[in-house]
Amino acid sequence: MSNLVHLWAIFLGTVVALLPIINPLAAAPTFLAITEGDSDALRREQARKGCFYMVAILVSSLIGGTFIMNFFGISIPGLRIAGGILMTGIGMSMLAAHHSTEEEMAEREAARQKGDISFSPLAMPMLSGPGSIAVTLGFTSLATDWVDYGAIIAGIIVVAIITYLVLRLSGKIVRFIGPVGMNAMTKIMGFLIMCIGVQFVVNGVLGIATDPELLRGIKSVLAR
Repeated sequence: MSNLVHLWAIFLGTVVALLPIINPLAAAPTFLAITEGDSDALRREQARKGCFYMVAILVSSLIGGTFIMNFFGISIPGLRIAGGILMTGIGMSMLAAHHSTEEEMAEREAARQKGDISFSPLAMPMLSGPGSIAVTLGFTSLATDWVDYGAIIAGIIVVAIITYLVLRLSGKIVRFIGPVGMNAMTKIMGFLIMCIGVQFVVNGVLGIATDPELLRGIKSVLAR
């Protein structure tokens, strides 16, 4: 029973952590802009392929996360703190007023000229950018066996399905919500990302503070 609760918590945690960062509602207007002039069938195909690539990128990051951490000597608390700082920064930028820069306009115009935008810029970096990859790497600290990894992958797939549905209905959603609603949703998502990021940092600091080796070192220093 406890194992089932643990798996359910990992699954829900993956969905709750990734969905605000990927933020398909915020990606919908850009998706419409870079697929301007395409038929509905082609847009659905681009959205489907983009979400598939997103899953492949995030799952690869998850599976390779342990190897990367061991190779570079990155501790789990360190990974949590770094990921939390990155997520907090992303959340703050989403809360701040955002205006399209000339660079972003140029990127959109270049994307319009491409025949296939499903991998770049849709999957990378719009859907599976540094923030979502960092969060996925952070979840390796919660996985102890292949069943836990399966729960995380299931959460990634659910997020991809939600993202695909939003992108598929992007035209109707953007018209229904409007610019003001899109801005409000982006700020709400940004606040959630900030909360998750701060909690990641807190967990990382607590992990360092309660590390047995650190406590033994402090005791040995005090005993001198």
